[in-house]
Amino acid sequence: MGVDRTPSADCAFCPRLVAFRHLNRKRYPAYHNNPVAAFGSLDARLLVVGLAPGLHGANQTGRPFTGDYAGDLLYPTLAAHGFATGSYGRNAGDGLLLIDCRISNAVRCVPPENKPIAEEIQNCRPFLEREIAAMPHLEVILALGRIAHDNVLRALGCRLAEYSFAHAAVHTIEKRMVIDSYHCSRYNTNTGRLTAAMFADVVARCRTFLEKGIGRL
Repeated sequence: MGVDRTPSADCAFCPRLVAFRHLNRKRYPAYHNNPVAAFGSLDARLLVVGLAPGLHGANQTGRPFTGDYAGDLLYPTLAAHGFATGSYGRNAGDGLLLIDCRISNAVRCVPPENKPIAEEIQNCRPFLEREIAAMPHLEVILALGRIAHDNVLRALGCRLAEYSFAHAAVHTIEKRMVIDSYHCSRYNTNTGRLTAAMFADVVARCRTFLEKGIGRL
C-alpha cells in the first residue's frame, strides 16, 4: 500500500464501499464521491479523528465534516478555541483555515447508512497510522466517538481493554494524549447526549493541554 495517507480514488480494499462509491457517482455526479483526504497541516499538534465521510457532507464536498450538521458544530467550536480562522460555509471553498489542527476520519470512504463494518475499519487503519506517523509535532488526538477512539488506540499500538471510551475521558499514551468525545452528530445533539457546551469543554481541554502540558490539565 506504499506510504500514502489517503486511499486512491480507485481504492478497492472494501468491496461494499467500492460498490456504494460507484452508485453515488451515478446518483450524485457533482459530488466528490472519492476517499476524503485529511484537512489541515501535518505540522499541527492537534489531530481530530471522526468516523467517516457523510453521504451529503464530506462525500459531497471532499473536506472532512464539511456540508453536514457535524461540521456546523465542529468548525465554530474549533474557531472559538483558536484552532480555526475564517467562517465555516459548508463548502470546501469557504476560505476556512485550520490553525495547529488537522482533521481526519477512521474510514475515508462514505459507508452505507454511515455505518462502516469491522473489516472496512481495519482496512483503513493503515492510512491513519501513516497520518499519525507523518505528524512530527502531534501532542493531542481528539477522538470523536467510540469507533474513532478504538481506531486511534489500535493505530498507536494500544490494547483497548486498557483505555475505556467515555465522553471527556483522557488517556495518556507515552508523550501524547487521547481525549474522547461523543461524536458531534445531529443524532447525539438532538437526543441531548452531547450538548454544545459539552463539546466545547473537550475542545477547551485540548487547548489547555497544548498550552500548559500534561501536568497542568
